[in-house]
Amino acid sequence: MHPVIYLNKTMVEATKARVAPVSSAMLYGRGVFTTVAIYSSQPFLWSKHWQRLTTHAKRLDIDFTGCNEKNVGDALQKLISVNQVKEGRARVIMLARHGRDIWKTKVPGAKKTDLLIMTGDPQQPAPAGLSLAVSPYRTNTLSPLAGIKSLNYLDHVLSWEEAQSRDFDEAVVLNERGEIVSATTANLFWARNGTLHTPNLSTGALAGITRECVIDIADKHFLPVLEGIYEMSDLTDADEIFLTSSSLGVAAMTTFDFRRYSEGPLTTTIAEAYRQLSRG
Repeated sequence: MHPVIYLNKTMVEATKARVAPVSSAMLYGRGVFTTVAIYSSQPFLWSKHWQRLTTHAKRLDIDFTGCNEKNVGDALQKLISVNQVKEGRARVIMLARHGRDIWKTKVPGAKKTDLLIMTGDPQQPAPAGLSLAVSPYRTNTLSPLAGIKSLNYLDHVLSWEEAQSRDFDEAVVLNERGEIVSATTANLFWARNGTLHTPNLSTGALAGITRECVIDIADKHFLPVLEGIYEMSDLTDADEIFLTSSSLGVAAMTTFDFRRYSEGPLTTTIAEAYRQLSRG
């Protein structure tokens, strides 16, 4: 994480930033965020990130009055300049101060939501590729938070940490029906007999911005893509596996539960097309 952050129209040292300790965000996790890739000092696909961020904010009843795509985008661009970020990532966060909460301050104050932006270095996948396990934890599609990129992210973090404890880079997460959802912090694609596959959003998968970008790239390259309901056997029969996220871009998996895979032609085509698109 870089030393300066943006908090409510002010650039401030990250170590000196303060937010309200008694708030809906701090007590209940009422907040949303998005992670934006930065290439050549520019936020990649910012409009799509903003659209998803505000859609999720509305679903959690977060008031973002006064924030719009332009002024938040300008703040993000200014922070990128202040921290001199050429290649990296940014996290844009909305922290709700109020809701229909059990615990609340007697005098709530005028501000309803805090806007926080931070930047950091790019996430660098291992040159030899990533290893993938199967998570013992499940996604609940009946949760009101299913498919929302909210501050309630600890289940993803714990799933990722569990995989790390077994010396894997990532893990496949299933839902309560045993359907493949995603990796712990990324969307999941695989190729089989020349066709790309990815879980349908009805499984609880997040509508990732990079996921959408990859589907569009595949369409432009006349590569068939199927969004479907899959079980673990569908993935173990894959010829190629890769992950997508704003942090990783397109990252090939070379090991899945001790099976070896190579970065095949479909992964290479998608990764190269994404690189060209993101670098302009």
